[in-house]
Amino acid sequence: MDTAFIYYKPVTGKNNIGRRSEQTTVANLLDQGENVVIYEPAKTGKKSLMQQTFYNMRVSGKQFNTAEVPMLQVRSTEDMLLTFGSAIIRALATTPEEYADIVRNCLQDTHFVFDPDLYAATDAVLSLSWSLDENDIRSMLGLPWRIAAVNGRKLYVILEEFQNVTFLENWEKFLKIFEETIRTNQSGLCNFVFLGSAVNAMKFIFEEKVFFHRQVNHVSIGEIEAREITDHIVRGFLTSGKVIDRDLMMSVAKRFHNNIWYINHFASICDHLTKGYITDATLQEALEMLISIHEPRFKELVSDLTGFQVSLLKATLDGCKRFSSAEVIERYQLHSSANVRRLKDALCKKEIITFGENDEPKVLDPLFEYWARKYFFKMTDE
Repeated sequence: MDTAFIYYKPVTGKNNIGRRSEQTTVANLLDQGENVVIYEPAKTGKKSLMQQTFYNMRVSGKQFNTAEVPMLQVRSTEDMLLTFGSAIIRALATTPEEYADIVRNCLQDTHFVFDPDLYAATDAVLSLSWSLDENDIRSMLGLPWRIAAVNGRKLYVILEEFQNVTFLENWEKFLKIFEETIRTNQSGLCNFVFLGSAVNAMKFIFEEKVFFHRQVNHVSIGEIEAREITDHIVRGFLTSGKVIDRDLMMSVAKRFHNNIWYINHFASICDHLTKGYITDATLQEALEMLISIHEPRFKELVSDLTGFQVSLLKATLDGCKRFSSAEVIERYQLHSSANVRRLKDALCKKEIITFGENDEPKVLDPLFEYWARKYFFKMTDE
């Protein structure tokens, strides 16, 4: 069913609002042969940003190919390389004969093969004839440049949920080989976009361990302006003959910290609850429904928090910034400054909070923040 409030897939065109400066920045970097890294919480709009950016680039006359490498299920080096190679081959070929040609011509002297029987049974375009060795890793990571040279068009490789690279058995060595591969190949043929929704895990790779130093450019995704979100939602309701007060919608945007995914989901629920004017009661019912959908995830998130970790989360929601101060430690019974450091690390690893440049804490999920305030801690203010 056609809807103005799309939250279940990435969007482009009229459904993609805001982020114009980010689109321009990413497009310019890629056009100049630079690699890009973006790490923001899940459902912040990373894929929509990339899809709209590539659409804009094509409209402007740029010719290129893209390959999306889904790393969500990657747990080993073998998984990584087979997923990586399969995505790139499928981006540029469509038939078994073409798959076989690419493997034969671009992955010669490796243990990667195209097995027609396995392809017929499982749709796999790549498999291994022997255990991996370092030559296999280097050759596979260099595949995008070789295949782009043969194809004659620039190739952009999007590595989704890149933080999962840390699941590899020797992930640091793997990333060092990846760095060397980028350094020794021509950027004009292939560039990478590293996407990650585990913000702190990505910070660990790119900021703490400093992999791909001077090889990637970090692009942050800013909040969409509440006014633009409000215009989008008001227009969407008008298409189905419904009306919402602009001030009410502005307050909704503020509650969700201008997170367009949650707001579109919320608006879709409202759209199904009424046939006319959208009242305060409609908004409250829609909010309760949205909370009920996501509450199991939120409960799971807090279920294994220790008492100390819960206390640090409460301090964060209360607006505390200097957790190691004697006043905060005593008030929230955090035990010691050494314990505070451990608690901060624990909540970061659980991807509940993150810390900015000035070490200011931020809850990563705006709806979880609201739920934690109202339902978990039962705080009176929102």
